[in-house]
Amino acid sequence: MLKIKKVSETIGRKVYTDTGDYFGEIEEANLIENKIDSWRIRVANSMGNFLGGARGVIIPHQFVKAVGDVVLVSRANLPLEEGDETIEETVDLSGSESSDETAEVTIV
Repeated sequence: MLKIKKVSETIGRKVYTDTGDYFGEIEEANLIENKIDSWRIRVANSMGNFLGGARGVIIPHQFVKAVGDVVLVSRANLPLEEGDETIEETVDLSGSESSDETAEVTIV
């Protein structure tokens, strides 16, 4: 049986990668035409180092594997590599032009 959740119930949920790493918390759901397009996630301090110091990311809904007591995202699609680039606020991974599994990183 499919259990439907309200989007407001997901705000504040903890986000983990599919490899079990704590990633952060859901801050906001971005809707387009009454469908979830992407999620804004406040990144945990431990993951911020891998994202160039970013405080948050926006990931497309297609990267989310499961929503329940916690939210599970695909680690393979996240840019979790150390680099010299400094990112100030939020990284946008939604890649509004394409709907495939790869997305460009955009500084918001």
